[in-house]
Amino acid sequence: MRKMLANIRKGYGKKLVSIHRWNAWLVLFLAVSGLLLVGGFWREVLGEGRVWLKWAHIVLGLALLIPVIYYLLLAAKHWKRLDGKTGQKTNVIFVLVLLIGWLASGIVLWQFRLAGPRAANAALWIHDLLTWVGLPVIIYHSITRVKWLKEPRKRSIVAETRSPAGSGTITDIKQPAAVSTPQPVYTRRGFIKLAVGAGLAVTVGPTFVRWIGKSLQLPGTADYAADNANTLIPDPVPLADSSPPIGGGAEGSFRVYTVTDIPAFDNSNWSFTIDGLVDQPFTWTWEEFVKLQREVQVSDFHCVTGWSVYKNTWEGLPLSKLLDMAGVKKEAVMVKLYSGDGVYTDSLTLPQARMEDVMVAVMHDGLPIPNQLGGPVRLVTPQMYAYKSVKWLNRIELIAEDHVGYWEQRGYDKDAWLPGARRV
Repeated sequence: MRKMLANIRKGYGKKLVSIHRWNAWLVLFLAVSGLLLVGGFWREVLGEGRVWLKWAHIVLGLALLIPVIYYLLLAAKHWKRLDGKTGQKTNVIFVLVLLIGWLASGIVLWQFRLAGPRAANAALWIHDLLTWVGLPVIIYHSITRVKWLKEPRKRSIVAETRSPAGSGTITDIKQPAAVSTPQPVYTRRGFIKLAVGAGLAVTVGPTFVRWIGKSLQLPGTADYAADNANTLIPDPVPLADSSPPIGGGAEGSFRVYTVTDIPAFDNSNWSFTIDGLVDQPFTWTWEEFVKLQREVQVSDFHCVTGWSVYKNTWEGLPLSKLLDMAGVKKEAVMVKLYSGDGVYTDSLTLPQARMEDVMVAVMHDGLPIPNQLGGPVRLVTPQMYAYKSVKWLNRIELIAEDHVGYWEQRGYDKDAWLPGARRV
């Protein structure tokens, strides 16, 4: 009987070791790939490979279901063995909440078109929060549990079975009570190292976090308006509806994604051109451009990665009015849009470009658009995901053929419509 119980315990331990090992590797890959996907620098380095990495992130994220379901099938046995061990039970619940939260929010982000912007925005916030809070914990948990499971002296295993006569139970305790007391994971030397590390984390940590935030371009790490590197003179004077903003002020935080270093402009290196298949091409200096009659609109801004900023008050020129000023020739079919970074381009069909809310924006919430957010001038396409809203816009060309934009060349859908958009 004891030999049979030992074999059962051995097989059970191997299963738990396998679960923790796979969890650790999956979480490690998802963490690294997630950081690469969100980091602005890596978006340019990866190029088309970013699309493949995104799909690998999704597929392996869904693969987390396997160890979670596998564990749940063993949960009754494991839970019984944790009787009286409140700390270990709490740890198991915490890890399960992390994994299930990651899976649920990740599925919403994967199916963002079906879920809609508000659900995707909430899912992204939850996904990020669980990552920053849970990643160190779950990796530590997986590593230490594997070590614990491989060393029987560090765990107390109690099994009950019926006596042969069925007249009671036999409690089989593999090791004496004195030995069954769990041993500390850290030695005294390890504890001292941990304490020193914690002290360094407390003192150096805030600087490191700020550096990570700026490197990954996370929200809330910069005062965009105060840090605006553009030095264009004069500042545009906001219309009455912009100051104070009729939208009440933007709700949410922009995440700054770029494919190059963020450019900055002054009066000597900035101009705005509309040309190609037009009756009258124009090129404006900054002083001339800010004298053009602007309008104000309130609209939401949605990124294809899941985040949104609501109730933005944009001030600028409707793209349709710029097209009317230049006069579009009948052979023109597409509007090609150029970014001042010298790399990024995208396009709209003529019907898309003439939608009433497509705007060449100069101000946001009553202030000049800072260079981090695509200023001094950027496109705004509220019915489409933001990769169509070209930052640092400085040229519009009317062309007679199709044009595939930067991210569309790298796997993004040419169709960037939001769910429920007024398609044309």
